[in-house]
Amino acid sequence: MNEPVPKKIHREIGMMPNIIGLLLLFIFLVPDCILAQRLSDKEKLQKTKKQLEEEIRYTTDLLEQTQKSKQTSLNRLQILNKQIRSRESLIDAINRELNQVQTDIAVENFQIDQMSKDLSLLKSDYARMIYHAYRMMNGQNKLMFIFSARDFNQGYRRLKYYQQYASYRRRQAERIQSTQMAINSKRRELEIVKNQKLALVMSQEQEKQKLDREKLEKAKAVKELSSKEKKLLSSLRTKQQAAQKLENEIEKLISDEIRASEARMHKSNRKDDKLRTGGKSPIQGILELTPKEKELSNSFAANRGKLPWPCDRGFISSTFGEHKHPVLEYVKVKNNGIDIMTERGSLVKSVFSGKVSRVMSFPNLNKVVILRHGDYLTVYSNLSEVAVRDGQEVTTKQTIGRVYINPEDLKSELHFEIWRGKVIQNPEDWLSGRY
Repeated sequence: MNEPVPKKIHREIGMMPNIIGLLLLFIFLVPDCILAQRLSDKEKLQKTKKQLEEEIRYTTDLLEQTQKSKQTSLNRLQILNKQIRSRESLIDAINRELNQVQTDIAVENFQIDQMSKDLSLLKSDYARMIYHAYRMMNGQNKLMFIFSARDFNQGYRRLKYYQQYASYRRRQAERIQSTQMAINSKRRELEIVKNQKLALVMSQEQEKQKLDREKLEKAKAVKELSSKEKKLLSSLRTKQQAAQKLENEIEKLISDEIRASEARMHKSNRKDDKLRTGGKSPIQGILELTPKEKELSNSFAANRGKLPWPCDRGFISSTFGEHKHPVLEYVKVKNNGIDIMTERGSLVKSVFSGKVSRVMSFPNLNKVVILRHGDYLTVYSNLSEVAVRDGQEVTTKQTIGRVYINPEDLKSELHFEIWRGKVIQNPEDWLSGRY
């Protein structure tokens, strides 16, 4: 018997595992690499959603507290604004998650389609092998093919060929079975992803309905507050006067400390003639720091963007700088720091280790604590009580007081500032990104 047909079969047997292997590598490994990255993105998105949901729960609790007040207040409007922003961000996060799910569905469908094609190819090849085996490789032909060999070695190789062929048929059958199982598994995964999409669509619709209700409530609050323009203007002027007085006191405190440091340097220089003639003279208007204070100042600066928040919970109700009033359309508000809305009775903590420079009281700002951290100052105002005293050393996260509760609207809001020398800083640039 001739050998051309067996050689052709042998080539096919040798090539098919490589072809199928490459196809399976593309189908499974390449999408898996993509899905690994998508899994990381999905985890980040889930974390963002969880954070936004926590913010909404928190502002909902604060809104319930304000309902005990008989009148609509600016405080309630600020909380509503924050809740609306969080709700909009949550809807955006759901949209992004929906897009991811849509992509997951497309990937799952692609994989199922490719595996189905491969399964058809495997079954077709297997059918051809069975047919060929029936035609060419029955027991009689097999023996004739082996015994027609020129010598013992060729006969042995032909025997091994049949063994390999049988082994390949078994592997092909196993590959068909495993591919079918993989398709079934992918179909189950696809069903799960589709259910996720359905749940997300329902969640998105619910959040949109809540957002619409909150916007209606905001519009109602703005309308009611707009009718109290004179009262709002009067309250704003009082608050700005108090803020200006605090700013003046801080600048005076800094000037006093600069003069005191200059006096210490002059006194130190006079003690030694060599130091006076060859030493460095103090620069006027600059706070001279001791080596320990310089180290503390450098450490504070190194923690820019990583400082803990002065309250355990809360959100920024008024940002740094100049911005529009939430109700009065043509009025701008200047803020030397940030305002942090928090629940009633919240403790206030030091954002960094340092020393208490001053404890003061101001009308409309209540108690104020100023901490020095080398060349930097942190200011905590609108406290009802204070737990530190002038000159006291404090550590990071040490309790320094408690936030004041306004009896009229039950607002509990901390005003927080950061200064470097006489330059006011934006606290959001310094605090860690918690909210």
